[in-house]
Amino acid sequence: MSKRNYLCLQRSETGQPERREAPSPAEMDKMYAQFNAWRETFSDNIVDLGGRLNGKGKIVTSKGEIDGPFVELKEVIGGYMVVSAESVEEAAEIARQCPGVVRPGSSVEVREIMSP
Repeated sequence: MSKRNYLCLQRSETGQPERREAPSPAEMDKMYAQFNAWRETFSDNIVDLGGRLNGKGKIVTSKGEIDGPFVELKEVIGGYMVVSAESVEEAAEIARQCPGVVRPGSSVEVREIMSP
């Protein structure tokens, strides 16, 4: 089976975020170590690590453009990445194992990127 690319959209609920203390330098080192280990494990699958998305943008329609995303949404897309996998299940497992991506109040939507 050949690999296909999958878009992983990182979503979070728009409700009040839990306030947490800033991580200590030791906790930051641990988080970076976990992330780097994940990145090394799946280096053959990571096409684009993507990144966080700014909260502002434009919604483009056939009638023009407006500021977005809309405040009424129950969740927002906060980031993305693209992974290469043999199945949507494999892509979902790669996303699930990424430290800090799936946590309470968040989710990752995994969708195959179709070729023309």
